[in-house]
Amino acid sequence: MNRLFYLFLTVVTMQFFFTSCSSPTSDEKKEDVADQSTSSKKYTEGSDYFIFERVRMLDKAGFASPQEAYSILLPKGWNNNDEIIWNPPGSSCSGTFRQLTAKSGDGKYFFEMLPDLIFSWNTNAELMQFNQNNRQSSSYCDFKEPMGAEQYLRNVFVNELGNPEIVKVESNQVVVDQMKKSNEESSRELRQYGAGQIQFSQTAVNADLTWPDGTAGWVVLGVTVVETVIPNVYNGSYDKLFTTQITQRTVFKYPADEKEQAKNKFGTIMSSFRTNQAWNGAVNKFWKDVRQKKNIVHIGRIKMMDEQTRQIGERATRAGEERLKNMDNEMRSWEQRQNSDDRIHTNFIKAIREVENYSDESGKYEMASGYNHVWSRGDGSSFVLSNSPNFDPEFVFKDQNWKEMKKVE
Repeated sequence: MNRLFYLFLTVVTMQFFFTSCSSPTSDEKKEDVADQSTSSKKYTEGSDYFIFERVRMLDKAGFASPQEAYSILLPKGWNNNDEIIWNPPGSSCSGTFRQLTAKSGDGKYFFEMLPDLIFSWNTNAELMQFNQNNRQSSSYCDFKEPMGAEQYLRNVFVNELGNPEIVKVESNQVVVDQMKKSNEESSRELRQYGAGQIQFSQTAVNADLTWPDGTAGWVVLGVTVVETVIPNVYNGSYDKLFTTQITQRTVFKYPADEKEQAKNKFGTIMSSFRTNQAWNGAVNKFWKDVRQKKNIVHIGRIKMMDEQTRQIGERATRAGEERLKNMDNEMRSWEQRQNSDDRIHTNFIKAIREVENYSDESGKYEMASGYNHVWSRGDGSSFVLSNSPNFDPEFVFKDQNWKEMKKVE
């Protein structure tokens, strides 16, 4: 009897043991359901998630070899064309200009960053007539009376955009304040050249537009007007010289019924703009030397790469492919942080869409706040953004390099 009891007890105990070991806990069940949901559901790019890839714009004209000038995140599959234009010293509208156009594969979305424009005007009628008669044709400068940002938008720019309806125009004071700081440095330099009375005025606008074909869009731009008083030594009077610079001209067009998605795209693109400060510093120094008439050389002889950087490159080449990859990451560390000039792009779109900060092992990045989840591959070049709670690129793409980024201050 006792033997049968213990045999029965042993069998029951073993059944309980194996049942306990094989039955999943409630948490395990939840994880299993989530895994099945993630792996079984078919996610569609462009609706469930969006991939943004960093595009780098090269200066192919100003240096002995192509140099990275800017970079920006664009949705995967978009086609883009970009150019860095150099008008050499002595030419009409001498300076360095950038242009970028990008379009979605289906043609529904369009993004464009246009070159700066320079308008000149003079209260001396004879001098103005002389300048107009002897000017060279250029797409980057003209003779026009000074104007503010909204005036330029309404009287000039909309004509170039196909005369869309202007739904709303708002002044962007945050951008104005940032432009003012930049102009203060320019003012100090002008005074070094003996310029007398100088006055800067800055305006910036965000505008909503619609076209008859059902396309909607946003335009952002800033304008700086420099007024310089020039004494007339012949008659004791004075003249005024006005220089109007139209900057940050950016156009984003989208289907009118996709406004929320367009906000997210535009916000991500604009906040991702990065300037290579090494390139920018070399360019600014070159033009400052031109203004000071120092060391004026042919553009092809500009050298951005200093001796130390050259040695790093040589060591990297000797060390092999892995070292080259590490050097590439070091050289592009500028893409991990926004400088003051880049922040103007983010400040322009904050009236349209706020941004959030996210971080991974490569640094901190700003993304449009319209997305709840952001993933990266830790290289600063590829990002996935989604609002789907179950979407995970590690499962969907079968790529364990994708890691969700952390939201930070």
